[in-house]
Amino acid sequence: MTKTPHAAAYLADLTARTGRLIEENAASIAAAADAVERTAKADGLVYIFGTGHSHTMAEEAHYRAGGLALTVPILSSTTMVHEGAVAGTVFERMSGIIAPIFERYPMGPNDVLIVVSNSGVNTATVEAAQLGKAKGATVIAITSEEYSRQAANGRTRLADVADIVLDNGGPPGDATMQVPGSELRVGPISTSIGAALMNAVFVEAAVRLQSGGINAPIYLSANMPGAKEVNAALIAKYRPRNPHL
Repeated sequence: MTKTPHAAAYLADLTARTGRLIEENAASIAAAADAVERTAKADGLVYIFGTGHSHTMAEEAHYRAGGLALTVPILSSTTMVHEGAVAGTVFERMSGIIAPIFERYPMGPNDVLIVVSNSGVNTATVEAAQLGKAKGATVIAITSEEYSRQAANGRTRLADVADIVLDNGGPPGDATMQVPGSELRVGPISTSIGAALMNAVFVEAAVRLQSGGINAPIYLSANMPGAKEVNAALIAKYRPRNPHL
């Protein structure tokens, strides 16, 4: 018998949830891959934004070995956790903070905006999606449909605004495992599932591009043969439009 039964149960639950993603999101994954493929062919960019812990999805895709170089993280310490998590929780619920953040990123009709929010109701993420649509970008949401329906209380949800919705299938509150003898739950899954969904879309789009005779802009790990030359060419192409390179 395992000495870590609760850890094993959490990993088994996470594995099962990951395994269901394709059947539960098949049409949305296909539509999202279509959008990323179109953007790549149009020499556009895929912007990624989230607040709180969801901002890590933007960093997950940024300058990532095996990832797409056309991804651009939208990063502002105001809405992140490393310079004041408590304040960031307040800011992400305030109206009007997104427009000045997005001024740094010249988004347009050839681009995709991925907005990540597990609860799907915070003001900043909803306004981000609305702003992306106003600029003509295709907006993809990564969210929990169940959580956002419960949390909405009449408010507009991210899922209501986005063109394409990828549902992480997470429970309200994110944590999946009951702590015996208490009302507490532990074991969030939104980051792991969100990263899997996002990378599944990128994999599909990259293979389609390469199969169609277009070199997919994929970064190589710095320790792989030829990485220096491949990555230098991609950086030269995207650095003028990606302020974080």
